[in-house]
Amino acid sequence: DNSRTLDNTQNMVRIGEEMKEVFEEMGLSVIHDETPYDYPQYNGAYSRSGAGVEEYLKQYPSIKIVLDVHRDALIGEDGTVYKPLTTVDGQDTAQGMLVMGSPEAGDYPAWMENLTLAMKIQKSMNTLYPTLARPITIRGSSVYNQELTNGSLLVEVGTHGNTLQEAITAARLFAQTVVDLVK
Repeated sequence: DNSRTLDNTQNMVRIGEEMKEVFEEMGLSVIHDETPYDYPQYNGAYSRSGAGVEEYLKQYPSIKIVLDVHRDALIGEDGTVYKPLTTVDGQDTAQGMLVMGSPEAGDYPAWMENLTLAMKIQKSMNTLYPTLARPITIRGSSVYNQELTNGSLLVEVGTHGNTLQEAITAARLFAQTVVDLVK
């Protein structure tokens, strides 16, 4: 649709790149996979991305956190596109949300560890930037590859209604809260 692009300077790869920049500025090592797993179709995207994550985990067993970065799609029944927005330090900022898979969707041994990490990040965001985070969402329909390792989270940075700059600001603030926890 017209809200999607393969231009990595304008899509979620850019948002991941902004997070990577913050992580590296703070001394963390980062692997940023820029593969468009949902292209040319959504169907099968999680199995394709899961295979990618498994390869990285084999190649780099010291990986501590795996972030699957998305944007949400909030569309009303009447076609209204919603954009969760806040202001942080005078800047319009997309709100972020952590999405957790649930063990009711399948084998998920890291469930409690991943939920605990999500709750710590949520608490940090609420402390540092009280309006940045939407509530954690737990979905029973999928595990979102979170069963592959401890420290695995799905992060929604705004929606397709937010501007690129609003999402960039949110991504950088989110990354800062993660760095503060990791260090």
